[in-house]
Amino acid sequence: MFEESSTIKNSTIKEIRKKINLTISIVTFVILTLFGIIFIFSYKPLSSFLSLLYNISFTYIISMTFLLGLICLYLSIRISKQVLRIIEDYSNRLERILNITRDLREELYGDILLEKIMDYALSITYSEAGSILLIDENSNLTFKIVKGETSSKLVGTSVEKGKGITGWVAQNGLSVRVADVSKDERFNPDIDTITGFKTRSILCVPLKTKSGIVGVIELLNKKGGHAYRERDEDIIVYLAEQAALSIIKTKFYEDQKNYEIHLTEMLLEAIDFHIAEKRGHSKRVARYSNMIARLLNMSEEEKKRLYFACLLHDVGFLKIKSDDAFKKEEFMRHPVVGYEMIKPINFYTEIAPFILHHHERYDGFGYPSKLKGEEIPLEARIISIAEAFDAMISTSSYKVPVSFEEAKAELKRHAGTQFDPELVEMFVDNISPEHVIK
Repeated sequence: MFEESSTIKNSTIKEIRKKINLTISIVTFVILTLFGIIFIFSYKPLSSFLSLLYNISFTYIISMTFLLGLICLYLSIRISKQVLRIIEDYSNRLERILNITRDLREELYGDILLEKIMDYALSITYSEAGSILLIDENSNLTFKIVKGETSSKLVGTSVEKGKGITGWVAQNGLSVRVADVSKDERFNPDIDTITGFKTRSILCVPLKTKSGIVGVIELLNKKGGHAYRERDEDIIVYLAEQAALSIIKTKFYEDQKNYEIHLTEMLLEAIDFHIAEKRGHSKRVARYSNMIARLLNMSEEEKKRLYFACLLHDVGFLKIKSDDAFKKEEFMRHPVVGYEMIKPINFYTEIAPFILHHHERYDGFGYPSKLKGEEIPLEARIISIAEAFDAMISTSSYKVPVSFEEAKAELKRHAGTQFDPELVEMFVDNISPEHVIK
């Protein structure tokens, strides 16, 4: 973490070194002056020269030397305080940037991530406005996040790579810090014409990884009319490095989630097509299970895992012939077959045990592992109740359907033996005919 902040550290060290060198120069001057005076008064061959200074008293010379020493002491103290302020400022900025880095790395959603990057950049540099532009499929820069006056006019618009300061930064991969954009030939005033915003100064930094440039961060008009400093550039360069990595990570995460959703839908359609009696069953089980999950105040992450486990709890039937699916021996195989299909897939690994154990019984006489009571994963106990309820009332089930009230009574009858009694009570007390999916 500290190695990553070397740019900021080197800038601070350079500034501290300047202050220390100035202090050393002042002290050295005073010491040499004192030695010079002592040498002049103690070296006899110079006595003729001293006779020329008859009108300058020795006391006056000593007083001037003493005053010079006091000035030296004052300047040394003042410079030392400045050094301490620089060190304290560096420490605070380092702590802040590390906290920002941690926050960015933990964010999983791209749109929220870009908002955070922009807000942090504006706050750190005290800028009036700013934007994040990402390279699109046409290799142009598209405004993704814009902050400042009339910012909404720019979101979604594109800038050619190489055009303007932002385009130059994206093309060359180098930072640009300009105190007066009117004097920089790279500045393109077209954006100001669109927004009505008056750009005076700019700090533009590339978002780049080892694989290339992914976009730029653009900051406009440092507050107070000041120009952006080298220190501002250093800290935004570091922020941009971390931001680029986080952008790539969130894109990968979102692509993975999209892949997970599409794969789940494909498997679900395959199950419904493979066994007609199962059509819509998994989604109904997911809905009933979600009701129990809400009553248990499960977290969003827990509810998401339960949802996917419900959708895929019968995936094992895909490896069982449809004609044999309801033969006892083949039917009892499907939790293990489903578990073995799902477990090797990284984003399904956590739900695999729920699929494996959704036919265990609370009294320990279920299958495949004969787990008992709370040895059975909570999610598997929930799926067991939801699946049994749907199998009893669904008209498309392989069983003869029963009425809503009969299904509730059947769950109560088997509470404590087949099903978790607390979950059954919770479910039957809150399920109503309106919840039933036909």
